[in-house]
Amino acid sequence: MDSRTNITEFVLLGLSQTKEIQIICFVLFLLCYIAILFGNLLIMISVTCSHLINQPMYFFLSYLSFSDLCYTSTVTPKLIINLAATKKSISYNGCMTQLFTMHFFGGIEVFILTGMAYDRYVAICKPLHYTIIMSRQKCDAMIAASCAGGFLHSFGQFLLAVFLPYCGPNEIDHYFCDVYPLLKLACTDTRKIGFLVIANSGLMGLVIFVVLLISYAVIIYTVRSYSAENRRKALSTCSSHVTVVVLFFAPLLFIYIRPATTLPEDKVFALFYTIIAPMLNPLIYTLRNKEMKNAIKRLCYRITGKEGNRLKGMTAFHHHTVS
Repeated sequence: MDSRTNITEFVLLGLSQTKEIQIICFVLFLLCYIAILFGNLLIMISVTCSHLINQPMYFFLSYLSFSDLCYTSTVTPKLIINLAATKKSISYNGCMTQLFTMHFFGGIEVFILTGMAYDRYVAICKPLHYTIIMSRQKCDAMIAASCAGGFLHSFGQFLLAVFLPYCGPNEIDHYFCDVYPLLKLACTDTRKIGFLVIANSGLMGLVIFVVLLISYAVIIYTVRSYSAENRRKALSTCSSHVTVVVLFFAPLLFIYIRPATTLPEDKVFALFYTIIAPMLNPLIYTLRNKEMKNAIKRLCYRITGKEGNRLKGMTAFHHHTVS
């Protein structure tokens, strides 16, 4: 902790100060978190336990679900606890840890989405070289690079926040610790640091978002020469990814691309990339994907089949002992 910092904990003001709204939000976000856990774990297990793990698109999808799970778990449990608690505080060290881990897994997710877009670009625009370009070794390297990129991004955010002096007040007008709300509490001029935050989060996100849009524009241009059936198949695999990208990047850019100011709407927009997107991603990737549906069905059959065999075995053993 900085020697000029005399704050040992922060108070998270959360989404609302009204008790009735807090109760509604507690129930709502508890159900959302259960759905996030169930949906993303289901995708991870279904892909890992099937042949889909050998396909780059589903290989990245399993890691996207894992990063979604970790990302939302840095924020949502604390939000749910605070909605039910009288004292809605977080320690200084806990705040800095939350800031680092949230941006770490958020950065990983951004880079994995970029890898998934590159996978679709190679599959549609360079199909003859697909197996060579998207080999397992290169996919592993892309995941490792995503983790390294997420670490560098989050470490930069962490350094910007941890060396700031906090003299009071200690109330954060948000439901988690983030750089912009912390800049408001720093007892020093934060204009230069605000520009660094824009460069590290806003501009990075904007550049990646533009690259993703360009890649899909190239894909759309390429599939014009395809037959109607092949064009439909190619675009159907991309539509889910585009939906996830827009759902994640649009609110993120709204918050981080502007100067270092906080708005009341920020908390609502933050819900999209911290809770809503991780909850909807499993639905988006499975509703229109036959291979994922089949993998989930096979997993369910395997589980119910084993359970059925176990019950049959127990019944047979019971009859044997009785006789």
